[in-house]
Amino acid sequence: MKSNKYYDNVARSYADYRQPDLRIAGMLHNALRHHGRVLNVGAGTGSYERRDRDVVAVDASLEMLRNRTRGPAIRARAEALPFASQAFDASLAVLTVHHWHDPRAGLAEMRRVTRGPVAVLTWDPEHPGFWLVNDYFPRIIEIDREIFPPLEVFEAALGAAQVLPVMIPADCTDGFLGAYWRRPTAYLDDGARSAISTFDRIDATEGLGQLRRDLADGRWASRNGGLAELGDLDIGYRLVVSGAT
Repeated sequence: MKSNKYYDNVARSYADYRQPDLRIAGMLHNALRHHGRVLNVGAGTGSYERRDRDVVAVDASLEMLRNRTRGPAIRARAEALPFASQAFDASLAVLTVHHWHDPRAGLAEMRRVTRGPVAVLTWDPEHPGFWLVNDYFPRIIEIDREIFPPLEVFEAALGAAQVLPVMIPADCTDGFLGAYWRRPTAYLDDGARSAISTFDRIDATEGLGQLRRDLADGRWASRNGGLAELGDLDIGYRLVVSGAT
């Protein structure tokens, strides 16, 4: 079984930089709150798995499976889940759909094996982005708009869905792309960038150089000073919840 090479590369630094954020976890857990047997698709290291639930984890990446912190997982692709129809009370997928070879098929598989709610944390490719991608790494937002499914794809595959904005806290502990929107120096950290898959797809040299210069001479602060007053920010992350809750 082939896995996504970018996802495999991210796995090597996951434990250090991709810790679950309790506020995001709260939204996920609320969506699945009363449901017992849960499937976590594209589970990675299991950061958002509740210890008081019967969780079955699935991931296609051997690197991710080797770095799991929450117990064993089954190696399988989202597009071909090895379970009977309606085998689970609920299912979730956290910032993983864009790594799947066929997101529509993977989402349809989640719906097939789940009799209750399906909760998916994703990013809306129609969002305009934020300073990191707009000012320094425009290629990242181009790539993300290619690989993140439009929100209508989720409803087509999962059925009628509620789409909730996920505000990203200024001190977000899960180091995905938008986590450091108020901490720009974090993007200069090689380890932090290595835990963000899209950085593995681009040559970041020019953008990093410009960011360093703008931080040093105050230009970044002059353009983005208002961010210091904000406790959280909407930068396009969405929680899609479909099915009974």
